[in-house]
Amino acid sequence: MYNPFSLEGKTILVTGASSGIGRATAIECSRMGAKVIITARNEERLKETLEQLEGDDHCMILCNLADTLAIDGLVSNLPEIHGLVNNAGFTKLSLLQFVKEEDLKSIFQVNTIAPVLLFQKLLKKKKIKKDASIVFTSSMAGLGCTSVGNSMYTASKGAISAYIKTAALELAPKSIRINAICPAMVNTGILEGGSVTKEQLKEDMKQYPLGRYGDPYDIAWAMIYLLSDASSWITGTNLILDGGLTLK
Repeated sequence: MYNPFSLEGKTILVTGASSGIGRATAIECSRMGAKVIITARNEERLKETLEQLEGDDHCMILCNLADTLAIDGLVSNLPEIHGLVNNAGFTKLSLLQFVKEEDLKSIFQVNTIAPVLLFQKLLKKKKIKKDASIVFTSSMAGLGCTSVGNSMYTASKGAISAYIKTAALELAPKSIRINAICPAMVNTGILEGGSVTKEQLKEDMKQYPLGRYGDPYDIAWAMIYLLSDASSWITGTNLILDGGLTLK
């Protein structure tokens, strides 16, 4: 059956695959025929993702991306890949005057430094095939659609949305495409710390013309598009997925 979005014959690495967008993306990649390599730091939850993948030959590699040496170990254990979903990330809300240096460093380490270093190390070790597709998970926050208390996350994702522009330009001669997905609010565990109440989230949802937050699978299907040959003429793009939020 003709399917330009097929990932048959492709090996895809997905970081942050133990939950949320990363888990949904890994599952959907497997359904589209890819061999999927998943990584995260939580072994139990990563095993749960692995069990949900369709098909054979998938594998999981534990890795704490906040540890640069662990990234080296991950890269050394990888085969050549056709696609990378650089998805791992987290947030912590804080008003500007209460931002702590250690929080700022930890958010940038996971959201910005780790994905950039992982991609660089894969390139240096020649683990990325020609015509590969690299997708970073950025955010609408990274494009300036932010909120009070979200400065650290916004800055970390803004760096990614800018980075992919230069990366796409530099890697174009090798036919390696670099793009980013920029979701608005998605129903994941990213805000389970309790800093935002259910009532606040319900009120915020009214801003979305489509009447809901995104689902992890909404983002995963966009990832599939960018990983597949259907998007072979797209690079250096921040793809907006916002349920119509920026129409207002």
